[in-house]
Amino acid sequence: MQRLARNGGTAGLLRWLAGRADGWAGIARSDGTLLSASGAAPSGPLTAPADVPDVPRLIAEGVRALTERGALAYSHDTGAHTVLLFPLPGPHDPHAEDRGAAPLLAVVTPRPVAAGLATLLADVLMPLSLCREAEAVERKRRRVDLAESRGREAVLHLLMTGQLSIAQQVAGALRPRLPDPVRVCVVECPGDSRDEVARVCAEADGGRSWIVRCPVYARHLILVSPDGGTATDEAVAALVDRCVVGVSERVPLADTATGYRQAFHALAVAREVPGRHVRFGAAPEPALVVGTAGRRWAEALLTPLLTYVPRRAQDPGSQELAATAASWLAFSSHATDHLKVHRNTLAARLRLIGELLGLDLLRLADQAALDLALRIRATPAPVCTPDPGPANDHTSGQRDGGAAPGHANGAAHGLDEVLRRPAVQEWALRQLAPVAGAAEETLRTWLRCEGRLGPTAAELGISVPGARKRLTRLETVLQRSLLRPPSARYDLWLALRARESAAEEATS
Repeated sequence: MQRLARNGGTAGLLRWLAGRADGWAGIARSDGTLLSASGAAPSGPLTAPADVPDVPRLIAEGVRALTERGALAYSHDTGAHTVLLFPLPGPHDPHAEDRGAAPLLAVVTPRPVAAGLATLLADVLMPLSLCREAEAVERKRRRVDLAESRGREAVLHLLMTGQLSIAQQVAGALRPRLPDPVRVCVVECPGDSRDEVARVCAEADGGRSWIVRCPVYARHLILVSPDGGTATDEAVAALVDRCVVGVSERVPLADTATGYRQAFHALAVAREVPGRHVRFGAAPEPALVVGTAGRRWAEALLTPLLTYVPRRAQDPGSQELAATAASWLAFSSHATDHLKVHRNTLAARLRLIGELLGLDLLRLADQAALDLALRIRATPAPVCTPDPGPANDHTSGQRDGGAAPGHANGAAHGLDEVLRRPAVQEWALRQLAPVAGAAEETLRTWLRCEGRLGPTAAELGISVPGARKRLTRLETVLQRSLLRPPSARYDLWLALRARESAAEEATS
């Protein structure tokens, strides 16, 4: 009995009791509702084998008898069987007047009752009650853990969408406080060890990091850690076998989304190195080098979305649509997990966003334009590279230069002008510097095929696994994630388009 109480819990004890009674054992409320039973739960109210009388009625009668007589147990013969009822000890006092409210141990056993069964049932009441209380405490603990996990996930979502003040208010009720500036770590955990890795992370840095279970990737932990703290990322990679860690640069708390992208790219590289730990290499964000003209372009492109007013109160507004677009661009189809919406809801929102902006969101060119515009909007204006001046700025006026493929409205038409800025050209050269020859041809083909492996393999004349291997090697060369979102394909498309646009202007 003691062993079952420790290892089997309530269910194990009830199965054991049913076997000793050669019948049925369960726990029920006074209204006959089944709480636990020795076998599979019936579909209706509490029942017993077909040849046993109405058990709910017998329990109700027994509760009345216990109350009226002041008895501590109740036994009733029904012909072929005997029903035994014992109130479980616990929060309810067995001597109190409301004894009928206490849960009951009910046993149905064939007549005659086995010798010693009543004594056995009396002995099992305390272990059974303790098991139920322990299981209730565990259920409450899990609910608290789930609530805290959802709260941390909500704070991370607010940070990723740039709602810093609200995130800090919500985080005020949890620990630790949100640091600023931060480094973002993405930890890929082996198997089902995410909870254990979270514990290791918390111990490694003394609970200073904000640890969130990724809502998109079931094996990922996201750590928002104070910059200059202990090397939690290296410690985790060393302590946990087969654990892979990617770490961002030092970023302001408001740029958590940028830090996450950097950490995710570093993670793609870390999978291929022996140490399983990589820090993101220095590389400026394109939003930081577009200047004032880039901000004007982004504002013009996004205005129809940011000023949208839904016809019905229950429909998503401009802020929710912008968050949907950012989530989808970052996580692709996994945005349903990130936003906690149905895939049909996501598809309907994306159709509306495309109609408002005049973009075809099935095309990589328009996805890259929208991604850049949203990142420019999320970047504080003072940190952007200032324009060099009208004399040297290629974008001081809105000229009718060549438009990026797939753009439909006037705002997107000016993207090429933004990409011709000297600072953007320097950024593009840095992005593409590691790629040359066959690797560049693979990259161009993949982007031309909208980032799809099948068409890329067909155009290159190789198998799909062969195309995947080439792109995996490119991930290591570029130190960016390509095959899994968040992907660097938008930045790479913009870099290639910037180089092509500059070449077109030089020959015109």
